[in-house]
Amino acid sequence: MQVKSKQRVADFGEVYTNEREVNAMLDLVKDQTTNPDKTFLEPACGTGNFLVEILRRKLEAVAKRHRKIQTDYELYAVISVGSLYGIDILEDNVRECRKRLLAIFTQHYQSQFPKTYQEKCIRSAEVILSKNILHGDALELKTVKDKKDIVFTEWKPSGKQLQRRDFVYDELVNKNYDADAPEYSDEGNKPEVFKSIKDYPPIHFLELGNDNTL
Repeated sequence: MQVKSKQRVADFGEVYTNEREVNAMLDLVKDQTTNPDKTFLEPACGTGNFLVEILRRKLEAVAKRHRKIQTDYELYAVISVGSLYGIDILEDNVRECRKRLLAIFTQHYQSQFPKTYQEKCIRSAEVILSKNILHGDALELKTVKDKKDIVFTEWKPSGKQLQRRDFVYDELVNKNYDADAPEYSDEGNKPEVFKSIKDYPPIHFLELGNDNTL
């Protein structure tokens, strides 16, 4: 289905991309779509046609590498979810996109470990999706309901922990990057191009569902 209604096409230009075109486009960056760490942003994600296929590819790659050790599979599967970001102006699309991505994650995880899968791992993926798939206007760079800055969360892995850092989308898009700036500081540290607005204490990737700050 490419169109939900003629009215939505007229009001929002909403036309969904067919699966064939989605796969053809993703095949052009095949190596990136199978890397759990590679980040993808769909600024008009709809119900998630691109993001769903990217997650499927990432999870299949994770299973090939880590199917023998459940905790390793769980970690990299959660990292894969954390690498996907989406914005849509229609709230029902946001809900459906999150639902589809969580279903892909859950089905793949349970198929790999049908007797030993953990609900808290699924809950971690659900929490991440609530922060990564957002109801917003990608052109205005604001949320739809309250017109605040869109804020995305980075989930940076360190061992079995994730470091959560929040970034303003407007700054990520519009920050002027100086290509002539030195790659490293005088102290030998690589400077950050973007500054987070808030950093959180590291947390075990299976405990995201128990974090009251989320």
